[in-house]
Amino acid sequence: MASGDTDSFSDKVEEKFHDHNSDSDSYSDSDDDHNNRPPPKTTVSNNVYRLFGRDQPVHKVLGGGKPADILLWRNRRSTGVVLGAGTAFWIFFELMQYHLITFICHLLIVSLAALFLWSNASVFIHKSSLHIPHVALPEECVHQVASALTIEINRAFVIVREIGTGRDLKKFLSVIAVLWVISVIGSWFNFMTLFYLFFVSLFTLPLLYEKYEDQVDALGEKAMIEIKKQYAVFDAKVLSQIPIAGFKKD
Repeated sequence: MASGDTDSFSDKVEEKFHDHNSDSDSYSDSDDDHNNRPPPKTTVSNNVYRLFGRDQPVHKVLGGGKPADILLWRNRRSTGVVLGAGTAFWIFFELMQYHLITFICHLLIVSLAALFLWSNASVFIHKSSLHIPHVALPEECVHQVASALTIEINRAFVIVREIGTGRDLKKFLSVIAVLWVISVIGSWFNFMTLFYLFFVSLFTLPLLYEKYEDQVDALGEKAMIEIKKQYAVFDAKVLSQIPIAGFKKD
């Protein structure tokens, strides 16, 4: 074999060896990036304080599935449609001073008038009459809704009874404070505006909390520690001096 052929063959072998090493390096780099990539957040560490004692991500706490995707803006189109419909509903009834009962009556009047006119006009224009489908609620669906409402109402009655019997002073004071705050906020807005603010908060607060949950949980932990300290002082100076039988102290 000539020396020129030998040199060209060695050059080709060296190029292939160099390409193989470069490919191996790229694969190793991609593997390192894959290994260093943080795993998806599916659980919440028990060692970290979380608001309301949750042990699952926000998406699962909201029920998962499409409702949670809409509230957390995972499906922006659906979220925009729902939020836009709620905003239009609030503008229609609050800013335009349109009442719900009046709206329902007007809607029924227009619907019945359209059906009546179409049914009678079909004879003159030689078209088939409008087919109105038969609508009936299934009994099983009604029973399930009634059963769920019954369970929740009975649970609320049990909670009210426990608070009213004075077995837990801390829970009693907490409920009183929450009701007082709601009454103050309710005096600032009417029911429709208050409901709309609650509706908008469903699309903003969970999203902000999921984005800044570590910072919010840290602030929440500090706030709970301070509240417990103040409650302990209030309990020692005030509550322990009140001779009320039946209250259970923590």
